[in-house]
Amino acid sequence: MVAQNPAELKKYLKGVVSLEGGQVKVLDEAALQGSVVDRLVLDAVFAAGETQAVARYVLWELGQVLGIRPASINDLYLARGRGEAGQGWTVPAMNLRVLAYDMARAVFRAALARGVGAMIFEIARSEIGYTAQRPAEYATVLIGAAIREGFRGPLFIQGDHFQVSASKYTSAREAELQAVEDLIREAIAAGFFNIDIDTSTLVDLSYPTVPEQQRINFELCARYTEIIRSLEPAGVTVSVGGEIGEVGKKNSTAEEVRAFMDGYYASLPQGVTGLSKLSIQTGTSHGGVVLPDGSLAQVKIDFDTLQRLGCVAREEYGMGGVVQHGASTLPPEAFHTFAQVDACEVHLATGFQNIVYDHDLFPDSLRQAMYTHIKEAHAGQWKEGQTEEQFIYKERKRALGPFKEQMWGLPDDVRVQIGQSLEEQFGFLFDQLNVGGTADVVAAHVKPVELHKTPSDFGLAGDLEISDDLAD
Repeated sequence: MVAQNPAELKKYLKGVVSLEGGQVKVLDEAALQGSVVDRLVLDAVFAAGETQAVARYVLWELGQVLGIRPASINDLYLARGRGEAGQGWTVPAMNLRVLAYDMARAVFRAALARGVGAMIFEIARSEIGYTAQRPAEYATVLIGAAIREGFRGPLFIQGDHFQVSASKYTSAREAELQAVEDLIREAIAAGFFNIDIDTSTLVDLSYPTVPEQQRINFELCARYTEIIRSLEPAGVTVSVGGEIGEVGKKNSTAEEVRAFMDGYYASLPQGVTGLSKLSIQTGTSHGGVVLPDGSLAQVKIDFDTLQRLGCVAREEYGMGGVVQHGASTLPPEAFHTFAQVDACEVHLATGFQNIVYDHDLFPDSLRQAMYTHIKEAHAGQWKEGQTEEQFIYKERKRALGPFKEQMWGLPDDVRVQIGQSLEEQFGFLFDQLNVGGTADVVAAHVKPVELHKTPSDFGLAGDLEISDDLAD
């Protein structure tokens, strides 16, 4: 049950957590890792006003005290570019669209069982909207899930596809550019120390030369990089990624990598730290290609392009490598190849959403209510010639925000079973991407900064006190 006021929240923290003089102390870690953190996360997501703010502040500070600190993966990627961080492993970047707390807990369980440290939690600009998860909420939920499962170490939280809309850029350029800047500011303040800038939507293939085609892309990417550098907390160098090929379009080339990177660095003021990675297109599409019966077409990734362009990124520009988007719905036998060709990072989203939606224990009544909502609220997205199965599969992500509270309210046994299925999938991916044991290489190259916040950072007035001797 969600706390109705800060006093209720403080009451269940009594004897478990204290906060006096701006200093959080854990009094009973075993109790914290049970129902107490469950309640804190629930309040951080669904409580109102001041109660929600208190929960988020306490969870942030608990993360700092326990060593669960948002961090940048930049130094690890640059070390990889120098050949100092090993090879043959690919970092999974996981978009937790639905049941984020349960899903994150499943990730941490699978990671702890394998010693995984190289993993990223991300959410895209579009997902923030349709899943109703603003950056501060997303980061807070991840910290809570890490506490719950006993994970300790750097927490790589990433803004995925912080994308400039081509149509909005055409109709209201400055407003669209400002909207992306505002999101960057919000995300960094929330602990997103990894940002993927996506201005590849503005690549114009009508120009005769590749540098001309990429010009707006690299100039805007440089502009946003400068903004990010101006917002970094002391001691943090945000990992910034660029993108040269919009997912679902034509495959990228080495000429495009060089044109983008050379133009980007020419546009970036001297002394400003640049990119740690570059996203390219190799044949995938977000969510997969849906056939008329609702099943997914088999997609063939150009792994040769992924390998060749990764070498260019590392050897010529010192980056960690190249990034593959839209991969979660690929056939299982494809995933080990990412590590074999030394892909730097692979982005995974829709497959996890599918596990939840299609789980045997997911209530059919809720599923049908969500589908009905999609057909009514998003009828305008139903394209001519598209079957109902294709439309539902493509758009069912848009029901996640409106039905978020109902999904978090599923019976405990259902959520546990779904969590176990998710844990199996995360474990499979960690094994295939060969990131087991990477906690050591992460620890060697990433030193998270301890960043304490104040109640005012969460909109709270005055000091917050949670004493062990709080009256009943």
